[in-house]
Amino acid sequence: MFSYIIKRLFHMVFVLWGVSFAAFFLANVVPSDPAAAALGPNAREEQINAFREQYGLNKPVLVQYKIYMSKLLRGDLGNSLRTKRTIWSDIKQFFPATLELTLSALIVALLLGVPSGVLAALYQDKPFDLFVRSLALIAGAVPIYWLALILINVLHANLGWLPGPGRIDAFLFPPPRVTGLMTIDTLIAKDFEAFWDAARHLILPGIVLGSYSTAIVSRMTRSSMLEVLKQDYVRTAHSKGLAQRVVIFKHALRNAALPILTVAGNIMGSLLAGAVLTETIFSWPGLGSYATSSVTSLDFPAVMGVTLVAGVAYSFINLMVDISYAIFDPRIRY
Repeated sequence: MFSYIIKRLFHMVFVLWGVSFAAFFLANVVPSDPAAAALGPNAREEQINAFREQYGLNKPVLVQYKIYMSKLLRGDLGNSLRTKRTIWSDIKQFFPATLELTLSALIVALLLGVPSGVLAALYQDKPFDLFVRSLALIAGAVPIYWLALILINVLHANLGWLPGPGRIDAFLFPPPRVTGLMTIDTLIAKDFEAFWDAARHLILPGIVLGSYSTAIVSRMTRSSMLEVLKQDYVRTAHSKGLAQRVVIFKHALRNAALPILTVAGNIMGSLLAGAVLTETIFSWPGLGSYATSSVTSLDFPAVMGVTLVAGVAYSFINLMVDISYAIFDPRIRY
């Protein structure tokens, strides 16, 4: 296992190099001037030239890439053209909010998708199964922005059941920043009123972001369970008189978990990298909002930083999924 992890980490270096190479050259083929965008429409020509000289934007693309990689190997992602801060500082500020939202969406997908998929498999082709399959089809087809606007209008504006955009109520003081995760920091500060408010603020964006993932998890769980329930060892467990819940959860679901783990890992990676719409609609100060602002202001160093973070997160999550295979199925060895 140790040698396998080392090999995967070694391969991850080449993956990240490919991501950095593609993102850098795609950013440089955009017909735009980051210096003029950063300084504004009233900037004089000599100011724009000085800005290009300061950030190396007047050098050939290959030279810029060489400089960028030399800094990246030292752990330096550069400075943002928009915020004028180091990109590491910006990522450390915005990443925890995206991670918290992503985890809440993943929890929604697993809590709703796995039980519904298991029950749909147990009641195959019956009304409940048809209901779950229809609901999954609708959840997978509904655009996220439409669902977000509908839920905000109904559950927040009209009924007032849930809070609206943002991470915490404007009338509450945010807790001292320790982890950057609002729910964790409020618990550390023992501010239970703020914790409850922060948790309630996660419900709407978590449901919206996790709706499509719930549909995928439900359908995958149902498909995997249907295949496992036909196996001989499940029939043997039933014939030995084991309780239904023991057969389903101890024997069938555990053996059906590998495809679900694969889907959950892919979902986690895609949610981290693709929460742009949800964060924009809910005014969520995460990497998605940061990336959107960076793209619109042509802040290519910041876009590169977010791209690399997303690549690292996706690769690391896939590694964790592969390692977890051996935990759920002891027959698997690397």
